[in-house]
Amino acid sequence: MADVTITDQSFEKDVLESKIPVVVDFWAPWCMPCRMVGPIIEQLASEYAGKVVVGKVNVDENSDTASQFGIMSLPTVMVFKNGKPVKSLSGAQSKDNYKKMIEEAIAA
Repeated sequence: MADVTITDQSFEKDVLESKIPVVVDFWAPWCMPCRMVGPIIEQLASEYAGKVVVGKVNVDENSDTASQFGIMSLPTVMVFKNGKPVKSLSGAQSKDNYKKMIEEAIAA
């Protein structure tokens, strides 16, 4: 399970104020590629526990946050570090692509 369910109300505290990088999965329940990516994101949450926070934003329920970051396609997975987006991948990706993105953000 992803560490955190992130909402419009909690985004600043959960993501922007986090002391460690945050991986945010922008998704929607009706999005089939999002359903394919979901288990990969959950695996990454376990693999990177303590190194990053992994959270999910349901764009149907939290449209303000999705709009703020220009989310136009789903799923979009973004990594935030020090309160700023540093990496982003849109569309269903392989686990290796997500791992590479996370590793680069941790190392930066």
